[in-house]
Amino acid sequence: MPRLLVPAALGLTLLLGGCAIATPPSSITSGTHAPLLPSTLFAGGAESFTSWRCHPNQALVTAAPEGELRLWSAHGAWRLQPAVVASGDRYEGEQVSFWNEGTDAIVETSRGRLECQAYMQRQAFTRQQRPGVMFLGRGNEPGWMASLAHDRPQLTLSLDYGTREQTLPYRVTALDNEAGRVVLASGRGDTPFELRIQAGACLDDMSGEPFPARVTLTVDGEQYRGCGQGIAP
Repeated sequence: MPRLLVPAALGLTLLLGGCAIATPPSSITSGTHAPLLPSTLFAGGAESFTSWRCHPNQALVTAAPEGELRLWSAHGAWRLQPAVVASGDRYEGEQVSFWNEGTDAIVETSRGRLECQAYMQRQAFTRQQRPGVMFLGRGNEPGWMASLAHDRPQLTLSLDYGTREQTLPYRVTALDNEAGRVVLASGRGDTPFELRIQAGACLDDMSGEPFPARVTLTVDGEQYRGCGQGIAP
């Protein structure tokens, strides 16, 4: 299957730009418990995520838990409520509407209209599949993975296709629930790292699979980029 690339930011900003990000405190301590992550990083009970190829050229991601639709662009996230429509399904909220019937969809905002087609679906990660994991981020070339424990501020890193692995404490240095933004730093001075999580449409750059978060990991002077998803109990 051909690879679906995330489009340039200009078009995304014009049609589905996200909300402004509030400036959080420069340092937030986690204590002995894992932080509560923004809800926009999760499927909300939906079984799967769907990616959409849209015109003008850009990609969206949706999840459909019972009673609402969650929508992600490259610059934001929305929770839309069901609305009355003659055919298909329609959801509205925060000056965004999403209508779809089968594999076709139309997204409208005050900035314009997108015509979309469903491209790929991915089953959401579950706690049964990933016991003890609250958030999972991963990327390619070289393959890497970062998983956050659900019960304590602890992160497990797997780098270079699993040949390097370590589990480390972390501290939260930024947390913005409205913007869906989290920044974590190492809790140990001898093993520094930074993990940035941002709610927004993300497509795996090898498989094209859809995710609700973009993830950037910086460790040992190297930067790794990928996608991620919050995993609810």
